Amino acid sequence: MNKIYGGILSLLLVFGCQSKSGESASVSAEGNHYIRLINLDETRQFYTWTSDRIPMVSAHRGGPYPGFPENAIETFENVLKYTPAIIELDVAMTKDSVLVLMHDDELDRTTTGTGKVENVTYEYIQGLFLEDNDGKKTSFKVPTLEEALNWSKGKALLTVDIKKSVPFEMVVDAVRETESESYAALISYTFPAAKKLHYLAPELMLSVTIRNEEEIRRFEETGIPWTRVIAFTGIAERKPEFNKAIHEKGAFTILGVLGNLDKMAERRGDEIYASFVQKGADILATDRPIEAAKVLKSLSPSNSSKSPYFTHVD
Repeated sequence: MNKIYGGILSLLLVFGCQSKSGESASVSAEGNHYIRLINLDETRQFYTWTSDRIPMVSAHRGGPYPGFPENAIETFENVLKYTPAIIELDVAMTKDSVLVLMHDDELDRTTTGTGKVENVTYEYIQGLFLEDNDGKKTSFKVPTLEEALNWSKGKALLTVDIKKSVPFEMVVDAVRETESESYAALISYTFPAAKKLHYLAPELMLSVTIRNEEEIRRFEETGIPWTRVIAFTGIAERKPEFNKAIHEKGAFTILGVLGNLDKMAERRGDEIYASFVQKGADILATDRPIEAAKVLKSLSPSNSSKSPYFTHVD
């Protein structure tokens, strides 16, 4: 058993979840489930595919639930009460060049403020409160990227979605200044963007969109080693043969089940998450990380031994 993945079983808890649309998850949390990595060598080993890998969830926009808004550190912590996880977050930049967590160009949907992020100062954003996906005001504030990076260390892996207005250099600098290289992978949607990110930070892991054999070829033309990539295979299921081709390169696949596939799970039953993994998805990027993690737990080998890289904190 791969020593890094062998401990996940002991950390994924058995809990019940309601899956009807619009209802909150009914769960039983027990402590927190953290991932601790010492250096980038351990990070690369973590993301190296093996036949005994344990599937994981990636919490899209941090895994919002009622009362827990997207891209909030409190929301990240809520997910970790139920499962170790990868946290996907979004980075935007204010008028005065402060990097904050925000998905939309505008503040209106997710905060008590208005206007575009790029047109307001960080001082203005500091005075706002986040709203959950039902539009209910919370007591949570908009975090900076620096705060999120510092929070992640010893707790969760991150995938960082960089908005178009944000210079790659600023994100790379933030990762290095916070010494969070072991925890932060950078997302790119195009091969030129992946090449630039790798040039700026060849030590970091990248999440790169690779959806077919042609894109495997184009990725290899970039010169980026497979040891630096997690393959995002899109938001539609891929054939097992394609996932196998990625695995033969030693890389993990991330299937985006957010959107239609999450909705399918709500309609047909959460067991459908297991079928995605059985066809070769290693990480499920989902808006329902708690429900999906419950199903993934059932796929873990019963003889998994606890790994030193995972910690359950009561």
